[in-house]
This record gives sequence, structure tokens and C-alpha cells, in this order.
Amino acid sequence: MKKILLTSTAMVAFAGAASAEVLISGLAEMGIQYGDGGVASTDNTVEFFTDIDVTFTMTGETDGGLVFGADIDLDESDGSDRDNTTTTGTVDPGPDGILGTDDDSQTFDIPGSTGGSPAFNDRTQGGEAIFISGGFGTLTAGDTDGAIDWALTEVAFASGSINDDETEHAGYNGNAALDGTFDGQILRYDYSVGDFGVALSAEIDDGDTDQDEASSVLGIGFKYGVDLGGGQVSFGIGYQAGENFNDNDLDDPIDDVEAIGASLNGTFGAFTAGLSYLNVDAGDSLAGYDHYGIGVGYVTGAISLSANYGDYDFDNGTDQDGYGITAGYDLGGGAAVQFGYGDSNFSDADDFETMSFGVALAF
Repeated sequence: MKKILLTSTAMVAFAGAASAEVLISGLAEMGIQYGDGGVASTDNTVEFFTDIDVTFTMTGETDGGLVFGADIDLDESDGSDRDNTTTTGTVDPGPDGILGTDDDSQTFDIPGSTGGSPAFNDRTQGGEAIFISGGFGTLTAGDTDGAIDWALTEVAFASGSINDDETEHAGYNGNAALDGTFDGQILRYDYSVGDFGVALSAEIDDGDTDQDEASSVLGIGFKYGVDLGGGQVSFGIGYQAGENFNDNDLDDPIDDVEAIGASLNGTFGAFTAGLSYLNVDAGDSLAGYDHYGIGVGYVTGAISLSANYGDYDFDNGTDQDGYGITAGYDLGGGAAVQFGYGDSNFSDADDFETMSFGVALAF
């Protein structure tokens, strides 16, 4: 979640752990949303908006000092009823359909889980992540960031909006790169020393067992922060590569895919600003692109403001861009009034805009 969550704590104990706790946090949003343009479901409409989410976070520590934990976001883990048969899952493509963005269309096999949520099946992910950490670093598995997303900073700062208008426009990229190419189940190792950090990540295709080599996405990322006394500047760079992809034809694998990204952001007093760049080289079989993003944020007292702009330059000659703005007022106690606006522009499709206004309640 992009919102700050207040938590309540319940203490639990079990064998082999020095201490453990379970934290429950939640978010509720209500208001109105408006859409005008190329998306049929939001074409010249005003609708009421409500949303609610609950996250369980479990942490513990062994007698030897190893820290471990897991969390599950119930909003992300929601799924349709399934039986013990394998079905095909598809993520909502959203307005852009760009490889590596959060709303990209992804199709994959989901083994039957005898339940509604893939989060509780041992071969899929659905809003859950598990970690173990010590002097060696941190190992995380599940619905977590790959190396590029871990290393880079997004350009959406300060206030948010109830309908995420500032991050759902056609120019926005959340730095996910090739994450979610297969089932979204990622294994990441990261290690930090002072202000420097490094991460390695992997995602594999569970379904291609008949191939001579398994399909995979491997990544590496670095980040570094500099304290300038009156401000903080952070750098990030990452690389991911997908190998041995096949387009439903084991005898004719498609081109390998590579992604490289970098970000720079700084905070000085009430102001935060950032730049991001992402290049996806998808060969001849998928649409590669260059993406550029810029964002600013400002917080003073209870008032928060933000704006960001992004542009995609596709290898096939098309392009799209968009911008988002937000304004928020903190009411205290976890409640905030939020306004958001997003504008999307396409070279080969209808443009559209979205707007929302309401109250976000953090628990």
C-alpha cells in the first residue's frame, strides 16, 4: 500500500521462537470517482467509490537471533473459487497493456487450491510474502519486488488518492520491469551495509517442465543513499533478463528479454523530487520501450501535494504519456481527505482522464 497504516498488536508464542507477534492493519476509502474518455467503464461517468483492505503482518525471532516474518494483503489475495484442477489466470490488463507494469495482462496456469485465494496454494502467489533475515542479509519469497523494483524509487510522492489516479495514468511505470512475467512468485536476496544495498532476484516458469532449459527472469540491483546534512539523495540501478521464453512452441523459443533501469531522487525539507528511467529490450517478438518519469512532492503541516509525469517511447513507433496530480489534507488519527486527477494520452488509441475525491481511513 502507498498509505501509512496504523497497527494493533496481538502477542503470540510458539515453540522455537524467542518472540513473535502478529500485527493487523487496515485501510478504508470512500468518495466519488469520475472518468471521461477511452475506457468504457469510466466513459463520462460519476460513481460512488468504496474500498477496504486488511493486512496481516507476522514477525518473530529465534533464540539464535534470526528474524523471520510473513505478511498477506487480503485485497491482493482475493481470488475466485477453485477446485483441484488446473485453471488459467489472467491479470486485468488495465489501460496500457505494457509489459512489466502493475496492470499488465499476464496469463498463467494456477494449480487447484481447494479454496478461493491463490495465496494459500504452495505454487502460486496472491499478496503474500515470507522472509528470513540475519547477518547474512534477507531472503524473501512470494509476492515481492524483483531486483529492479527493489532498487529504484517510484516518482509518486507525498499524498495519494482513493482511486490511485496519480499512478494509473498511461504514462506511469512502477518500475516492476519484468516482474510477473510468469506466476509472480519471486525469490529475492538483499544485503545492506550502511547506505549501500545490493539485491539478487529470480522468477521461474513453473509450467515449462518439458523444456531442455527452464524459462526464468533473473535480476540484480544496487542502491545508495547520501546524507547531505540538509537533505537526502538516493540512487538506484537494476538489471533483469528473461531467458528461454517460449511462445507455446517448445521448438521455437521467442527472443530473450532484457530490462535496465535507474532512478535518482532527493528530499530537501518539505520538497521531494525524483527521476526514473527504464528500458525494456524485447527483441522482435514483443514491444520494447524506453520510459521516462519525473515527479515532485510537497508536504507542509497537514497539507500534501504531488505531481508526476511519464512517457513511453515504444520500439514499434507508437508512444503514450500521462500525468497525475494529488492533494491531501491530514485530519489526524489516520484520516485524510484526498483528491486525485490522472490524464492519459495515446498515439494509437482514445485519450482518457480520471478523477477522484474522498476520505482515506488508516487503522
